Amino acid sequence: MSKEITAKKSKKKDSKIVKKIKQHMYKWHRAIGLITIIPVIFWTLSGLMHPFMAHFFKPEIAHEKLEQQIINKNQLQLSIQEVLEKNNITEFKNFRIVSFKNTTFYQVKTLTGSLLYFDTSNAKKLKNGDQKYAEWLSRYFLDDQKSSVKKSEIVTEFTSQYKYVNRYLPVYKLTFERPDTMEIYVETSSGKLATYNPASRQWFIWFFDTFHNWSFIDAISNNSIRIITMIFLLSIIGFSALSGILIYGFLWKQFKKTDSLQPKKGFRKYHRQIGIWVSLFTLTFAFSGAYHATTKWEPYTLSQMIYEPTFEIKEIPEANNKLDLDWNRFQNMSIITLNDKTYYRCQLAEKETKRFKKPKSDSKWNKNKDQKSEIVYINATTNKIAPNLDLEYAEFLAYYFTDGAPKASCCEMIDTSEDDSQPSFENIKLLESKVLTDFESREYGFVNKRLPVVKLAYDTPEKTTYFIETSTSRLAAVINNSDRVEGYSFAILHKFLFMDWAGKNIRDLTMVLAALTILIVSVLGFILFLKK
Repeated sequence: MSKEITAKKSKKKDSKIVKKIKQHMYKWHRAIGLITIIPVIFWTLSGLMHPFMAHFFKPEIAHEKLEQQIINKNQLQLSIQEVLEKNNITEFKNFRIVSFKNTTFYQVKTLTGSLLYFDTSNAKKLKNGDQKYAEWLSRYFLDDQKSSVKKSEIVTEFTSQYKYVNRYLPVYKLTFERPDTMEIYVETSSGKLATYNPASRQWFIWFFDTFHNWSFIDAISNNSIRIITMIFLLSIIGFSALSGILIYGFLWKQFKKTDSLQPKKGFRKYHRQIGIWVSLFTLTFAFSGAYHATTKWEPYTLSQMIYEPTFEIKEIPEANNKLDLDWNRFQNMSIITLNDKTYYRCQLAEKETKRFKKPKSDSKWNKNKDQKSEIVYINATTNKIAPNLDLEYAEFLAYYFTDGAPKASCCEMIDTSEDDSQPSFENIKLLESKVLTDFESREYGFVNKRLPVVKLAYDTPEKTTYFIETSTSRLAAVINNSDRVEGYSFAILHKFLFMDWAGKNIRDLTMVLAALTILIVSVLGFILFLKK
């Protein structure tokens, strides 16, 4: 008898505790929901727009890449040495060959970083050559020879319209007199399209930057305050989702009892019914968003990671138009220095090794395939080919960007010399080295922009991997374990990578539905508060 009384007391005691916890938890859930209603609306609305604008309504352009053409040896009537001497240039950073408007030019990078253009047939300098080349590239990418250029400017840093995700700097920004007020960004040093923004995309970029990245805080404060604010609010949203799961999940029996006595109708009924399902998506978005925000503390400096030594004409005694190479496949060239020797880095079209020739690039079967090239290094003094030098040069650049580079502001981001006991980067074992011609993995995806690159995976505690673009002597990306964890967190929990098996359309549709239900539940909760 006494046991039954004790059991009843403990049961009553337990129910009171549970009831008290439930009451407080519900109050906190409601308070948190009210605090975060505006941020949730901002994030979900702008998040809803992203898959629509980035995929479903993505603007198209005539050409996304400049097709590599074979340069006839007869087009190089004068060597680079002759052209530089005729223009009284003794020192320079580098050169390459560009062809536009039926003329071939040497594009020479000066010590100050400006690009000059000299006709390869008579050494005459093209006035405003870089601006003219930028306009020619823009018209080629757009396939528009009629619209007038409203404005042409050089962009040297990332802006609210030209985000760091575009990677290339410096670039030309050209605005055209067209109904869509097209803005196109091109990198003249490589002849690449950086990005293009018609009016609809310009508006979307502003909206997304303002309401998803909260750039308006930068305008009134600074980047650190913006990140701290975002992480704080995302953490509160996470707690709101957790409290919702506890209330409507673990304590659902308590609600079922009250619902049987006083059945809930309208908004209150639907808020509870779909809230438990949405809480999981809210948690994934909030956690991955906050985790991603923590990577934004440091300014983006990868665009500054370039190796640009100064060359003198006497360092390249062998004329570039008399090199011993297969001129029938010749596409372009530049120069590099390695181990106190200077080499011509020559790009050749890939050899036809099969019985049938490859289809032309305008064929529907080969439209999206990148052209493959063969890279050949020729000693600028002996005119002899140096085999397998592309990988060796990539290794040197990886060393330069860590142990070998002066630790200026651009190179502090990957300083590996913090620990004195750590072996020199030069002596760390190389686990993998290969040339990537496609964005074939999540580790080095389309967002990194630059191709082809050399992948160098090192045996460090963080499994540091470098991606080097040898054609421009640039560091395209550096990835370690912490980057991989954050990257997969954002891809899986924020961009729904786990839905890739169903295709991009279904994956994006799932993201839209998830964001939409979060928005609906939040608004329903707010309406409930106003009614009460």
